[in-house]
Amino acid sequence: MAPQNIVVIGGSYAGLGTAHYLLKHTIPALEKENDTRYRLTLISATTHFYHKVGAPRFLASPDLIPLSKAFLPIADGFKDYDSDHFELVIGEAQTLDETKKTIVVKDTYGSTPSRTFSYSTLVLATGSSSESPLWSIPGSHEKTIAALKETQSALPEAKTVLIAGGGPAGVETAGEIATLFPNADITLLSGADRLLTRLRPVISAAAESQESALGVKTIHNLKVDSVSSSNGASTKVELSDGTSRTVDIYIPATGIRPNTAFLPKSWLTDRGYVITRDTTSLRGPIDNVYAIGDVAGYSLGGALDIVDAVRPLCSTILTDLSGGKVGKAIPFKQTVTETQIVPIGPSGGVGSVFGWRVPSFFVWGFKSRDYMIGMVPGVVSGAKFVKA
Repeated sequence: MAPQNIVVIGGSYAGLGTAHYLLKHTIPALEKENDTRYRLTLISATTHFYHKVGAPRFLASPDLIPLSKAFLPIADGFKDYDSDHFELVIGEAQTLDETKKTIVVKDTYGSTPSRTFSYSTLVLATGSSSESPLWSIPGSHEKTIAALKETQSALPEAKTVLIAGGGPAGVETAGEIATLFPNADITLLSGADRLLTRLRPVISAAAESQESALGVKTIHNLKVDSVSSSNGASTKVELSDGTSRTVDIYIPATGIRPNTAFLPKSWLTDRGYVITRDTTSLRGPIDNVYAIGDVAGYSLGGALDIVDAVRPLCSTILTDLSGGKVGKAIPFKQTVTETQIVPIGPSGGVGSVFGWRVPSFFVWGFKSRDYMIGMVPGVVSGAKFVKA
């Protein structure tokens, strides 16, 4: 009897965590209960996991955190699973047939023909993409490494730096660059009336004050409309107020979009995210389809919406596939209170945890010290999910 194929699409935090949990706990529990065999296929557009949380520090200098610690091979983390239960496929999902329950996957590197995979259960963890390869992997991880190294090489000679985006990525990047290159003229554009709009205004003001102390100029309610190379050594940007600037380095830290182009439109929200029928079970738009992480309609975009969702999602899959005979569904309890930690340089920053404003030294201990690089091996190996 052919195995039931569980397909997980996505090779970042949500996809890897879900795949490990299903392989370690859900599939063994299902096979213990009945004679059905299960096999998990993990489809990742890239061969390497990228700890994009640390991008603001990675791009600023090659000396603070080696890129070898930021990019780890996904295959190494799954080498202990037997081939009867697991297959890693490197490729990008191109089309999905809802009726046939099939996915066509194109090899990222073009070395093999496209393949078609059938699924009985589908987990969508494809995440999001950004305008710049600094923040996400556009297929091959080598492109992101090249973009990081290019920025690292250019910064020591740069006199003017323009960073677009008043969210965590932009604020953190400005702080890192200003700390390392205090003589550079650094401008941070915020498209809103303040920085870090998910945090209360007093914390936003504290962030701007810390940036100013480092020499960063913050301009609010101003966006970049278009970008063009000026002479190969500089970049010209056209701004929303009709003016333009020519700068040595331009870093876009905005423009996130969900990776859902291959999915049926009926599965998506108006903004292109995967519909989740409720925020406790994480069931997707139709039966046996689930969504987790940045691509899912429930997500508020924070790390907790991934980390805290893996166990509840897998418990839902277990109860659904066993007809309620095995396990008990664990409801996902989303953190909706103010929670965000934003380093501004290597010594601290601003933030709030569950509605409590935290001091700068807390930000340093939690994130600013090393951008949590120590967690990367465990993400890839599934160490966090050894226990159910």
